[in-house]
Amino acid sequence: MAENKTLAHLSEQIQQLDIEDSFRLLCDLHPGKIVFSTSLGQEDQVITQLIAKNNLPVQIFTLDTGRLFYETYDLLAKTVVKYNLDIKTYYPNTESVETFVLEKGINSFYESVENRKSCCYIRKVEPLKRALAGNEIWVTGLRAEQSANRQKMRKLEWDPANQIIKFNPLLDWTMDQVLDYIHKHHIPYNPLHDKGFISIGCAPCTRAIEPHEDPRAGRWWWEASHKECGLHEQAPAIEK
Repeated sequence: MAENKTLAHLSEQIQQLDIEDSFRLLCDLHPGKIVFSTSLGQEDQVITQLIAKNNLPVQIFTLDTGRLFYETYDLLAKTVVKYNLDIKTYYPNTESVETFVLEKGINSFYESVENRKSCCYIRKVEPLKRALAGNEIWVTGLRAEQSANRQKMRKLEWDPANQIIKFNPLLDWTMDQVLDYIHKHHIPYNPLHDKGFISIGCAPCTRAIEPHEDPRAGRWWWEASHKECGLHEQAPAIEK
């Protein structure tokens, strides 16, 4: 109960601050325990630039599933050089991948939701848990506009699945705000975005979307789901 009230109070403080001051407050309160997970999406590139510009003590990491687009790897290399950052890469457990592919097939995620979620767990969720272990704040590039599920999230919330506080600094930003910031600050981004790929994940699981489609429609398009892989569980309400 006391922890919930503390988080609720901190959440109220964050609401009154701009992004840079919010980061500084959290860095002061949780020194050496803040990590940012980047998938190299446009929102994540904005946050990376903010961290680099302000020399914030935030460790940046990314997940290499082994099935990413070439353009994503190229952008990672460019980002590291441009901002002179150490971005740690986490990989899936080799034995788990080998067993899954042997038993289910290299593209078995197309065959059932169960197979797809198993693949996502091995390639993304389990490595994420390793990356978050021992930390106290997890920074993400989530925005409320991205999906109905994400509209229920808050800038600062408790993530029960990973037992960590999640900080979503761009939650209330619009896509136009993200793009304006990218162009204003000459931030490198994935060229696939200009070809209709709004949300970019693994190559076999991502397609371009039409102008009228939901931003997450290009992810796992062959199945009727809420378009999440398991990285971001809905957090319970904060008690006040």
